[in-house]
Amino acid sequence: MYEKCVRVHVEGRVQGVYFRASTKTEAGRRNICGYAKNLLDGRVEVLACGQKESVDELVAWLHHGPAHAEVTRVDIEEVDLSAPEGFVVC
Repeated sequence: MYEKCVRVHVEGRVQGVYFRASTKTEAGRRNICGYAKNLLDGRVEVLACGQKESVDELVAWLHHGPAHAEVTRVDIEEVDLSAPEGFVVC
């Protein structure tokens, strides 16, 4: 069981700027399980499950993302889920 799981929707210039791949790298550094996927409306959805402090660090990183991203909005929802093993980019 994880201490914390969140579903995050990130808006702005977040597709085509390696946002998902960079999120996978950042999640791996923090031993977080979950996924990052593009949504049809231009947002990126991230599911992140792990230790509370690690999830909070990833969420803070999602507010700016990789170098070429321009994040304009981040919506965070705590969820009670079992995440996939590892971190998947969809």
